[in-house]
Amino acid sequence: MALLISDLVDRPELHLSVAACPERLDRPVLAAHASELVRPGSWLQGGELLMTIGLLLPMDVTACRAYADDVTAGGAHALALGLGPDLPYQEAPEPLVTAATEAGLPLLTVGEEVPFIAVTKAVFAAQAAEQRAAVESAFETQRRLTAAAAAGHGLTPTLDAWTSATGIRAQVIDPLGRVVAADGGRPQVPDPAGAELIRRVAAGGLRSSAVAPGLEVQPLGARRLRGMLVLAGEVGPDARLLVSGLVSLLSLELERRHLAGEPERRRRAGLLGRLLDAAGAAEQAADVLRGAGLAADAVRGVVVEASAGEAAREIGADLALAVPGGLTRTRGALIEAVVGEGLDLDAVLARFAPGCPAGIGSPVPPGGAGASLREAGGLVELSRTAGHPVRARTDRSSALLLDLGDRTALAGYADALLGPLDTADPAGGLTRTLATWLDTGSSWDETARRLGLHRHTVRNRLDKVAHLTGRRLDDGDDRFDLWLALRARRAARRA
Repeated sequence: MALLISDLVDRPELHLSVAACPERLDRPVLAAHASELVRPGSWLQGGELLMTIGLLLPMDVTACRAYADDVTAGGAHALALGLGPDLPYQEAPEPLVTAATEAGLPLLTVGEEVPFIAVTKAVFAAQAAEQRAAVESAFETQRRLTAAAAAGHGLTPTLDAWTSATGIRAQVIDPLGRVVAADGGRPQVPDPAGAELIRRVAAGGLRSSAVAPGLEVQPLGARRLRGMLVLAGEVGPDARLLVSGLVSLLSLELERRHLAGEPERRRRAGLLGRLLDAAGAAEQAADVLRGAGLAADAVRGVVVEASAGEAAREIGADLALAVPGGLTRTRGALIEAVVGEGLDLDAVLARFAPGCPAGIGSPVPPGGAGASLREAGGLVELSRTAGHPVRARTDRSSALLLDLGDRTALAGYADALLGPLDTADPAGGLTRTLATWLDTGSSWDETARRLGLHRHTVRNRLDKVAHLTGRRLDDGDDRFDLWLALRARRAARRA
């Protein structure tokens, strides 16, 4: 507890008396400083007991008011005037008492038998005792935290011990923001500001932390981010001594859980093998997924490529925790997973496998998990080229391939083939008719219906297209070239 002015006054060996503002003795004393400057305010840092004998201070109301205002502006919490037969004053002068009262500045007098150094030593001795008590309390609290962690009952007892000692709420969340444990078993939903701090630490990893008024987020883990500690409350100096120890204890527990989970991860990897063996047997595949805790009508296959086998094992373990009910296994540098269709895979991969090539298969019934996984594996190479995870989308497979091509070369190819149509018909009617005809599977009637044209008009336009481009519309290769040129233009417009 901080040393107050009243605590100093109550010490009989200091012979202090109150000359002004006895009602303001509840201020803390952070230091004791002696100065005979008439304007000492700029030399103060705040919280001091400023001591003087008034040697240079003119003892009139105007000068004393200016002095008291300057001391108050400098942040001093009290003023002490030394008295004695060999000093300028034997009692507090009335002008100084008046000025201190007006400024709300407690004025003390120091008896002749007490040197200023005795007051200074008393202040610093009290501060040293306070700091020693804080350290001893911190050690005792740390001992209780360590005992709670060593009991092996999980994260909650350690969080409970912390909150009991500090009054600051605490919970552990995983890298996706899901609550893993909370003090008292009472999870708190973070407000938007808190959610942003959590997002920043999750993205920054073990080297990051985030602090806002009344909230603090610290990373947990040894080599990889295993979770985050969220503290709700103002962490004062005493509690600050304990934060690093709490982070270490919680990190050890999360790492222990990670290691202890290896047999379960192997078991679930085996379940994934059973699921793939049951490909095509919908009922058996569904039973495997239900046994794994995933009762989904549709699943997706996911394949992630890591830079090395060790990295693959770490990423695979992270993904195993991140996909509720999902099944994962690691084969060399590849991590394979089957997950529920509703999982936000973009968020999961961005968090646990940033920068890794990844393919995401189509949603399929449980019996088709193997096909979706093979599809995902085939997209890994495309993902490596594209620089981001690639998702199977049957309605845009051509766009995906075109996105991977050189845009300048594609634009040149399209212009070379479609340029004669642009020249002959700047309004684009010929190009639109060709595109619609190809999209409808070369149906004259459907093309006419969609464009609101007569069937003969459509035929005349397409005859003109064939003449201008030199391509035969009844030839499959020529039709494909025209279709590819149109798709290349669409891809260029999207870019």
